[in-house]
Amino acid sequence: MLHLRDGRWWDEDAERWRDGVGKWLRPMRPPHSVIEPTRTTQVVLATAHRDHDATNIVAGNLVAFCQRYHSMHDKAEHLRRRRVTYLARRALGDLFTGPHRP
Repeated sequence: MLHLRDGRWWDEDAERWRDGVGKWLRPMRPPHSVIEPTRTTQVVLATAHRDHDATNIVAGNLVAFCQRYHSMHDKAEHLRRRRVTYLARRALGDLFTGPHRP
């Protein structure tokens, strides 16, 4: 299936172009003669927890996001965990090598 950036796509069965909601468009050239640059992308879905609690696996708490949106959804939680990790590493350094010097 061929998709263009503006939402148009080529229906191979009907041999016609359709818009983003599936309606037929006015007659246009078939895809082999389309001059517009096209690209294909692979979208990978990832399961996210709505409440950011990995132990809560109730179906209503799970949602499928693309990897980009999943990262945006979990950004605050990732920043929180990163801070905790940095503080723990700093504390271990203080414990074994003395006070941390910036």
